[in-house]
Amino acid sequence: MKFSITIPAYKQRYLYEAIESCLAQTYKDFELIIVDDASPENLKSVVDRFQDSRIRFYRNEKNCGALNVVDNWNICLGYATGDYIICMGDDDRLLPNCLDEYDKLIGKYPNLNVYHALTEIIDENSQFCYMQEMRPEREGIYSMIYGRLRNKRQQYIGDWLFRTQWLKNLGGYVNIPMAWGSDDLTAYKAAVNHGVANSQIPMFQYRENHQTISSNGNMLVKFDAMLKSFEKIKLLLDDQTIQTTALDIKYRQSLFRIFDETLHKNKSDMLQKIFISYGLLKSMCWWLKSSKETGLSCSDFLKALSKSLNKR
Repeated sequence: MKFSITIPAYKQRYLYEAIESCLAQTYKDFELIIVDDASPENLKSVVDRFQDSRIRFYRNEKNCGALNVVDNWNICLGYATGDYIICMGDDDRLLPNCLDEYDKLIGKYPNLNVYHALTEIIDENSQFCYMQEMRPEREGIYSMIYGRLRNKRQQYIGDWLFRTQWLKNLGGYVNIPMAWGSDDLTAYKAAVNHGVANSQIPMFQYRENHQTISSNGNMLVKFDAMLKSFEKIKLLLDDQTIQTTALDIKYRQSLFRIFDETLHKNKSDMLQKIFISYGLLKSMCWWLKSSKETGLSCSDFLKALSKSLNKR
C-alpha cells in the first residue's frame, strides 16, 4: 500500500522541517509531492537539499493565493498516485509513526474513505503546546459534525487521510474561499454511510502561527465563506439517504436543535471581528447591503458593535 504525502507550499521558513518529518517515516512506501504555489521565495533550494527519489517537486505558473488555496490542494491531488493521501501545511510535521499507524488503522477498518490522526499543537519554535482532544476510535458523520459545531474539536487539513480514488471521484477537496471549512466538509462527505476511524495516539503536529490563513485575510470574504460552509452542512443534515446507526441518529437530532443557534453565534462573532477590522462606517454599509442575505437583525448589529467596542 502506497501513501501520497502532499505539501501545497508557499512559505520557506518551516519547509525543511516539514520535508524532514516526512522522510523520517518508519513506513517507507510513500511519495512526497511538493507544489510551489508560485512563491516569491526560493522553495526549490530547500527541496534540493534532500536527495530522495520519493520527492517530486512542481511549481505552479500562476499563484492560487489564500483566497483559492483549495485549488492548490487539488493540484496536489492531481499529481498523487498513492492509494491514500495526506495534504499537510508547509509548516506542519508528521510524527515518525504517522504512516505506520495509518497502515494499522486501515488494516483494522479497511472499507473507509477517511481516517483521522490525533494531533499535537506546536508553536513557532516547534515546541509542544497542547494536545488535540481524544475521539472515539470509530464514529459516524453526525457525531463528527456535532463535535465540531459544539466547539469541542479542533481539526486541520493535515489531520485527515483520504482514499485517493474516492477523493478524485468526488472532484477533489470541497472548494470554499480561503478553505473555510473545506477540510471539515471533505471529511464529512468521506464519512457518509461509512464513518471515520480516529487514531488513539499522536501522529501529526500542527503549527500555530500568526501567518496562517485562518488568522489573516478579508473578514467579509470569511463571512461569506462561513455561510457557504454552514449551507453545505445543512444539506448533509437534511439528506435522508445517509445510512446511520442508532447513536448517530441521536447526534443528528441534536444537531437539528443546535444548528440555528450555532450558526447565529458564528455570524455574531464574525460581525464583531468585522467591526474591529473595518470600523463603524464600512461595517454599517456592509450590514445594510447584506442584512437580508445574512439574517443579521438591527439588534444583532448593535450587540456586536457593543462587544467589539468593549474589546478595544
